[in-house]
Amino acid sequence: MYGIDSYVAIGDSFTEGLNDELPDGSFRGWADRLAEMLAAGRPDFRYANLSLRGKMLDEIMDEQLPIALEVKPDLVTLCAGGNDVIVPGVDVDAIAARFEAGVVKLREAGIPVVIFNGPDTKALSVMSVLRGKIGIYNTYLWAIAARHGAQMVDLWTMAPLHDRRAWSDDRLHFTPDAHRRIALLTAEVLGVPVTEDWREPYPPTAEPATWITSRRSDLDWTKTHLLPWIRRQLKGQSMGDGLSPKRPQLSPLVQAEAAALELDVRDLQDNATAS
Repeated sequence: MYGIDSYVAIGDSFTEGLNDELPDGSFRGWADRLAEMLAAGRPDFRYANLSLRGKMLDEIMDEQLPIALEVKPDLVTLCAGGNDVIVPGVDVDAIAARFEAGVVKLREAGIPVVIFNGPDTKALSVMSVLRGKIGIYNTYLWAIAARHGAQMVDLWTMAPLHDRRAWSDDRLHFTPDAHRRIALLTAEVLGVPVTEDWREPYPPTAEPATWITSRRSDLDWTKTHLLPWIRRQLKGQSMGDGLSPKRPQLSPLVQAEAAALELDVRDLQDNATAS
């Protein structure tokens, strides 16, 4: 499947890249990292990332999917439904049916699709209660992939994600290193050559997982992350309200960091010559 010249990423905060933060406060994330691998040495490679934090499945299907269908890229990655699954009392069967309808549209348009199942939350205090619902949703996702010829990135069995160091303090989003590993796994699924191994274990540590296990940590997490999320849900608000996707159009991937570094080096060289 390698030979991809255009790529559109659709989804929520996971694909936007929270919490893989750049110096300017924006987020990089696994999808940007994957795009950089696909674009290596190819200035004509085009990339769009329509994902936005807080988006529910219906919003992704109504707002982002039509754009992907219109531009018809060589690859679409789709991860959606996670924000729906964590809502109490939600019908996982109905979520899976809506997700499948989106995959069908992409595949009928002849667009290769990569989807992602949910990670295992067993090690996460409080969040572990979602494990059963995520497992049910994942079963549907595997069946959807098999029925429609989509490729699966299996986050559930991805061993490094079972380490607390892969998770941010909010217990919802991944660290920069976890995003790096997820990009490498996705590249592997696509048959893209990589120079790093996502399987490499984290170094041994004697440091206790206090933010995962302690009651005090649970209380702090509830105050900082859970209660604000509940308030937003009750008010029909989202973390993404008022925000726009970081790469809303399919366009050549510009390595801004590399360009800035090149400019800094040039400035240093000019200063050295002048002195």
